Amino acid sequence: MWNASIRLVLALLLLLGAGLWLPTRVVAAAGIPDVSAEPPILADEVRAGGLPPMAERLPGQPRVIDLKAMGREPGRYGGTLRLLMGDQRDIRMVTLYGYARLMVFDLEGNLEPDILRSVDVEEARVFTLHLREGHRWSDGAPFTAEDFRYWWEDVANNATLNPGGPPRAMMVGGQPPRFEVIDPLTVRYTWTMPNPGFLPALAAANPFVIAMPFHYLKQFHARYADPDALAKLVKQVRVKDWSALHDRKARAYRPENPNLPTLGPWKPLTYPPAELFLFERNPYYHRVDEAGRQLPYIDKVSISIGTSSLIPAKVGAGGADLQARYLRFDSYTFLKAAEERQNYRVRLWENGEGANVAVVPNLNAADPGWRAVLRDVRVRRALSVGINRRDINEVIFFGLAHEGANTVIPGSQLYDSKYDQAWAHYDPALANRLLDEAGLARRDSDGIRLLPDGRRAEITVETAGDSTEESDILELVGYDWKKLGIAMFVRPTQRDILRRGVIAGKVMMSTWKGLDNSIPSPDMEPTELAPSNSMQFQWPLWGQYADSMGHEGEAPDLPEAAELVELHQKWRHSTSVEQRRDIWRRMLEINADQVFTIGIVNRTRQPVVVSNLLRNVPDVGVYAFEPGSYFGIYLPDTFWFDGDAQKE
Repeated sequence: MWNASIRLVLALLLLLGAGLWLPTRVVAAAGIPDVSAEPPILADEVRAGGLPPMAERLPGQPRVIDLKAMGREPGRYGGTLRLLMGDQRDIRMVTLYGYARLMVFDLEGNLEPDILRSVDVEEARVFTLHLREGHRWSDGAPFTAEDFRYWWEDVANNATLNPGGPPRAMMVGGQPPRFEVIDPLTVRYTWTMPNPGFLPALAAANPFVIAMPFHYLKQFHARYADPDALAKLVKQVRVKDWSALHDRKARAYRPENPNLPTLGPWKPLTYPPAELFLFERNPYYHRVDEAGRQLPYIDKVSISIGTSSLIPAKVGAGGADLQARYLRFDSYTFLKAAEERQNYRVRLWENGEGANVAVVPNLNAADPGWRAVLRDVRVRRALSVGINRRDINEVIFFGLAHEGANTVIPGSQLYDSKYDQAWAHYDPALANRLLDEAGLARRDSDGIRLLPDGRRAEITVETAGDSTEESDILELVGYDWKKLGIAMFVRPTQRDILRRGVIAGKVMMSTWKGLDNSIPSPDMEPTELAPSNSMQFQWPLWGQYADSMGHEGEAPDLPEAAELVELHQKWRHSTSVEQRRDIWRRMLEINADQVFTIGIVNRTRQPVVVSNLLRNVPDVGVYAFEPGSYFGIYLPDTFWFDGDAQKE
């Protein structure tokens, strides 16, 4: 017995000497687990032996979040975070807010390992991923190289699950990487050419998934499952075949399958459809605070589904602890009035999109006359400088927004005011001169300009029709353009119909948000600045051509657009941050000068309602899908409820 005790002490000393973290109070007297450091909600299960103690649940080297260094308070365990959403698909917000990824971006836009322990990169083409020893999925099964192997061999390269072959993010120069399992905790991807977009894709808000829980999903895969059992499951779930079954069971970004193991801070408990979705803490989560307490502090998350238009009223009635989604600036006054009564505070974060609303001309419009007009940069510049952004800012945003183009904003390493102010000042005289030079000098008896083919310059701007704020902005834009001799009409429609119309070339001009990521670093791929997919409303066919590698759509025949495609490819093959920074700057310069999208204002204010009991939520932040996953980059697993707090 004495020798065994000595061996245990020596083992602990060796681990500490090697720099490995161990939680305090690992073992208690008489072999009874010490639950004093456990989240109380798990303590009974640990005592009963149904769950290992924290020291055994954590990886050998968990990710340590130093809250004091971040200027935040170490927290307490417990509570349920209440959120309100307008659609069942919004349960993906738990995945976004959790922001547990193989790699993550920090607040400065730098990449760092999260789920991964470390990454070795050679020549931007050889990536060796090291896992955390002892890391487990939420059901307690080990997270190992086998989960990466399963995704690569049995999913990405399975002709039934992926008929088109591996995802584009894994292809460089049309070639996939060589994948190797080095050992149970190490995998390697080797490309023949650089692939700088690989790690940023792993850190994205909607992450590129390269590992799946093999131990769970193999029961739905034809290679591993018993054929009769698999056929029975297909029939039971009412899908057409095993691949559809696998897709449904493997869906992680929108967590609809409570049985699917996760690596995030909270795991789902509710099957859709439902009006209330519940999530509970992942007992095997890999992060701890500086005192060794396992995160998240908050035990549960609840999402109530209701009518989106009623969410501001429900928040104002105290129905949420943390809410920004479905709240707009026009709700601010109402929400502010209820602060004291409902024990919350309304904070105004900065909206992280490149533009609150952007007017987007379709350079692939099917109408040949309008297509030629919209491809003339003088017309796009004229339409931009013909907008009185100051009036719009004062009338709609009480002067709190910033009047500028659709581009990156301060906070990004790549920000430059020359991009922000390019063709964004109000100059109706210049606008008229540019339109005259573009061949639209003639006017009819109503003062409306005539196109070169003799038709009236009547522009129909189509919208998703779900924002009164957008409608008010467009009304003011139409007033400004009318003074230039351009008649504008607004036609609301549904989002899906709008997207299809843009791709078909039936939509001449539309409105949408600006850049999803307006605070990028050079290491983030400049996808939005070049034709890259058919969902880009300014050049859908050119984007489709790039996305399909030339099989669909049309090749860009505008020199500046073609240069953007070339620059995007250069970024994808770059080997240094300096190269990537230069590429970004040139792409931003081209977009600013060519006015492919017409931003009106940016840096608008996003209301964020925070319960006075909820701690560690920053007073000031940027609310953006990329790169921050909205709240995710601010680490909601470190938010906590202070039951002793009073109204502030």
